[in-house]
Amino acid sequence: MDEQSKYHRPTAEPVLENDPNTDPDKEQARAFADFIAKLLDSAFFIPGTRIRIGLDPLLGLIPGFGDIVANLIGSSILFLATQLQVPKIILVRMAMNMGINTVFGAIPGIGDLFSIWFRSNERNAQLLRRYTTQTTSRSTPGDWLFVIGLIVFMLTLIGGIFTGVILGIRTIWNLGNP
Repeated sequence: MDEQSKYHRPTAEPVLENDPNTDPDKEQARAFADFIAKLLDSAFFIPGTRIRIGLDPLLGLIPGFGDIVANLIGSSILFLATQLQVPKIILVRMAMNMGINTVFGAIPGIGDLFSIWFRSNERNAQLLRRYTTQTTSRSTPGDWLFVIGLIVFMLTLIGGIFTGVILGIRTIWNLGNP
């Protein structure tokens, strides 16, 4: 065995030129998405606990402004996914994750606790990584079911809120007009 072959170990699989895992630009984009997700969702420990939080719930403590800033930063993951040609259904799923975080995050106090639990940015970074490291970026039936379920849930939620507002306005109107 010569000196060079002693230190050189062959790889188990040959590196393919079109392999998405070897594309340094894609890996840089995935690493940036992971960084943003960690910054927003799990950069710090709550002292004395094992609970990790990020800037998202902390910024959410600033009424109005904080949620907007956190969502603008988090939307960079969605833009990266678009650049990397993630399937449209996955983009919808990522947007729904952001929407759910936004809707529940708008509730003072409870919304920040929800952000700590839901971690929409980490979910989106995982989706981005999953659908840019596969050789085929196809969505699964489970992805479609998830998105359809979310759309039905969001429409039901919006319908419920709309109905509640209408009933509230009617009640107030009837109190003023005996």
